[in-house]
Parts: sequence; structure tokens; C-alpha cells
Amino acid sequence: MSLKNSSLMVMLYGLSLLAAGCYPNSKADENLVPTVKNFECQIDGKKTSLYVLKNNSGMRAAITNYGGRLVSLTVPDKKGHPTNVVVGFDSLKGYMNSTEPYFGATIGRYGNRIAGGKFILDGVSHQLSINNGPNTLHGGKQGFQYKVWDAKQIGDTVLALTYIAKDGEEGFPGKLRARVTYTLTADNKLKLHYEAITDKPTVVNLTNHAFFNLNGEGSGTINEHVLQINAARYTPVDSTLIPIGKPELVKGTPFDFTAPLAIGLRLEEPNEQLAFGKGYDHNYVLNGSGISVLAAQVSGNKSGITMKIYTTEPGLQFYGGNFMQSKNKLRKGMDDFRTAFCLETQHFPDSPNHPGFPSTVLRPGQLYQSHSVYAFSARHIKATP
Repeated sequence: MSLKNSSLMVMLYGLSLLAAGCYPNSKADENLVPTVKNFECQIDGKKTSLYVLKNNSGMRAAITNYGGRLVSLTVPDKKGHPTNVVVGFDSLKGYMNSTEPYFGATIGRYGNRIAGGKFILDGVSHQLSINNGPNTLHGGKQGFQYKVWDAKQIGDTVLALTYIAKDGEEGFPGKLRARVTYTLTADNKLKLHYEAITDKPTVVNLTNHAFFNLNGEGSGTINEHVLQINAARYTPVDSTLIPIGKPELVKGTPFDFTAPLAIGLRLEEPNEQLAFGKGYDHNYVLNGSGISVLAAQVSGNKSGITMKIYTTEPGLQFYGGNFMQSKNKLRKGMDDFRTAFCLETQHFPDSPNHPGFPSTVLRPGQLYQSHSVYAFSARHIKATP
């Protein structure tokens, strides 16, 4: 299909949704939460909506079952002002028409890249759909970010989302039942718990792709945010961002965030890895495994908001917004260069093709589980002098 024809189909699809009343344009409420009716529609016969979790400490999380997306996350800043720290759109239309498909999405069946879109499992070769240069990224052309998940909200603080991926979907073997549960706690923590089962051997790597700006959406660059990552090693990549071999030490490189540093402090240093990623877009090998460890902490230099991330995963992808190109109109402003960052808890990129990496294989009778916590406070961390 030509690009012209593809664009025409997207336009016609958009017009059909508009005719069905799927694109209202109401503003967010006083707590910076988009209105529910902006997300109510039917896609492929399944209803979409927006679900709001809230606590008594001033925190709000808005999630849509279209892509299992975290739409907004409002927390108090150092002055107690509600601040939305997740970049995104006010309506379903924004997410469906965006040139960046991953804003806030639940990523699957396999987060990050698989080289050449190929892997061998139990002697059988599998070819996946290619959507990122020569590789497969975040599950392929029609990954979980485009799917309508079944939703069940339990009170004000819990939302469970379920999606069943067909055997062979995007080339992955096995019928996979995936579930992500969002839980908002009284002490301003957002917990994400992932589960999956399969009927055939497959590979699984689920994560969330929220784009954060802790100074608040529309507040400009994230390069002055102060970041610390609990990792002594990272996985260097080739020019297509596929790991090239064994993890290497971050010490003595621009990838060393073992002490709190401004994100942009060393971005201009001459470094092949920075050139490949156009900045930071790399997997960190977290210190500790098998338990919920502190993976990273980051603070907004203006808001004083600090986010700590705990996870059971062995890796963390740090992406510094290097491919944001001012192509999408967000709730506040455009998606300008490096105005948001991502910290994706995960197994390593291309693990199915690296026997030395932690395994992502899931077999029938096994339960895939992954747990991550995003804890917020207004206690600012200072950069190392």
C-alpha cells in the first residue's frame, strides 16, 4: 500500500469516528484530568473510555483502555499545586492520529527491539513484523498500543485491563492473555502489575511507555531534571539500537548516573553511543534482581517533584525524548525536542537472540509476572556538584 493510500484510509477512518461522535473536545477539569466523553467510542466493535483513579492526597491517574494508556498523572508539587507530569492528549483522537504511537501505552507483546524481527525458540524460527528500520519495536506494526483492552474498575483506586493476543499476532507464537492492573495508593504511589499466560512457548516483555515531565506538561526541556539510575552497567548498541554483546560499565562514560546528575549535562560529549541514539535511548542493567529494587529517581528542577521507580525487572530503558519532532499538538504545546523522558522497566532489548541475557521465554503452565511502582513526593534531589 502506498503512503498516499494509507494516509487516505487514516483520514476516512477519522471521519467515520467523527461522524459517530467519537471526537468531542471538552477541556480537562480543575484537577487536570481529561473528560471521559473525549474517550468514549467504539473501535472494532469494542468500547473505549477513560477511567480515573484518585486518592485523598491530591493524586489523580487517568487511564484509557485504548492501548492501556496512562493519559494523565496529577501530583502535588513543592507548593502543593496539582501538576500533570505525563505528556499526552485530551482525547482519543489525539492518540489515534499521533505520529508517536507510544504515548503512555502498555507495550507488548515484546517491549523494545528485536533484531531483524527474528528469533528462534525451541528450534523454530519466527519472523515478526518489521516497524523500526530493520527491526521489530514494541511488538510490531500493530502492537498492544493500538488494542482496545477489556476494563474493570474496582473502586476509586484500582483498574484492571485485559487483552488476549491471538496465536501468530504480529508473528509471535501462542495465544497470550495479558493483564495489567493499575493501583493508586494513599501515599501517592502508582503501582503497575503485569501478568500473562500462553498456550504455546513464546516471548513476553511488557512495560509502560509514559512520557514524563516532572515540571509539568508544556514546561519545556527535561535536560535540567536531576536523574539517578541504580545501575553500574548498560548494554551498548549498534547503529540500529540493538545490543551488540555483553553489558559494559557506565563508569567514565556519559551513561554514568550512579550519582544524581542533570540529564543534559553530558549530552554534547563526543560518544559513539550517544550518536547512535541521538542522545540517551539505552538499556541499563539494574543492580539487584528478583526483588523490587529502587531502579531510578528523578526530580523536576522547577516543581520539586521527585519520582522514584521500583521494579522486579532486570533492566530500565532511559529515553531522553531525542526523536520528539514537534509534530503532535499535545494538551499543552507541541511534542518538542527533549520535552519529556521515558524510564521503561523491562527485560533487555533483543533478549531472545542473546542467550546470556535474562530470559523472556514464557511456556504453557507458567505465569508471567512483573511489578513496577512509581512513587511521588515533593522532596527534591540535588545534583552532584
